[in-house]
Amino acid sequence: MELNLAPKVPADLIKEATEATFMADVVDGSAEIPVIAYFTAPWCGPCKTLGPALEEAVKAARGKVKLAKVDVDQNQMLAQQMRVQSIPAVFAFVGGQPVDGFMGAQSPAQIKAFIERVGKMGAGADGIEAAIELGEELLEQGAVTDAAQTFAAVLSEDRENLAAIAGMARAHFALGDLEQAKAILALAPPAKADDARIAGARAMIELKEAGAEVGEAAELRAAVERDPDDLEARFDLALALSAEGAQEAAIDELLELFRRDREWNDGAAKTQLFKLFDSLGAKNAAAQKGRRKLSSMIFS
Repeated sequence: MELNLAPKVPADLIKEATEATFMADVVDGSAEIPVIAYFTAPWCGPCKTLGPALEEAVKAARGKVKLAKVDVDQNQMLAQQMRVQSIPAVFAFVGGQPVDGFMGAQSPAQIKAFIERVGKMGAGADGIEAAIELGEELLEQGAVTDAAQTFAAVLSEDRENLAAIAGMARAHFALGDLEQAKAILALAPPAKADDARIAGARAMIELKEAGAEVGEAAELRAAVERDPDDLEARFDLALALSAEGAQEAAIDELLELFRRDREWNDGAAKTQLFKLFDSLGAKNAAAQKGRRKLSSMIFS
């Protein structure tokens, strides 16, 4: 007797979606299982290859993702709402939010990797972890809006997820919306407000705001060159450099200030260095180098 031990595949794994059913099939449906929304048309040449490849990959995932095909000719308003400018266009929804996607033709290997990545995002705690990793990757790549959407999808499942809160705040920071970034950080439970991820994002905002108040780095650099012992000018220079994104140079100025007078302004150089280190994260090479130099100065 043969036993069929393969997992049961949902009967509605692949379906046609319309403007009337998109909300239920894709947005609401992605709360349980990730849904791939595939925008296509009968006249689209690349779609004739991508469509079958997508269906094959979705079937191979055996229920970890679903596929909803949308004919752009029959659903023009929906295509406009999703800002589809060319087809084929593919969007992955998880927890009611678009979290990943691509436009144009893809190789079978790329399609398989895409489906596997999205499938992992819907697997409970493991899916949340994969989504956070994806959000971090998108931030590093400069895809800030996509990163924000990914972190938002995580927060729709876990409102107190500290990694997602910090990631969302950093995404809005990168977009230049400091007020929204601060509002997002306020979502962190008070008892966990000092978590390294939350503290790091908060430090980024505080450094940016402080740097905006001290003037131009070039002018401050000239002041320091005129009088290397002008510690206030050197401190302000570090703030300005940090606000401009020159974090390593800012660290160097603060280290020099600390070397000259570690007690200046109640140890402001040391305090600011730790804030910079927090904003960069423990794995940042410049932060690691700066910590080592500061430690050698403290214990010398």
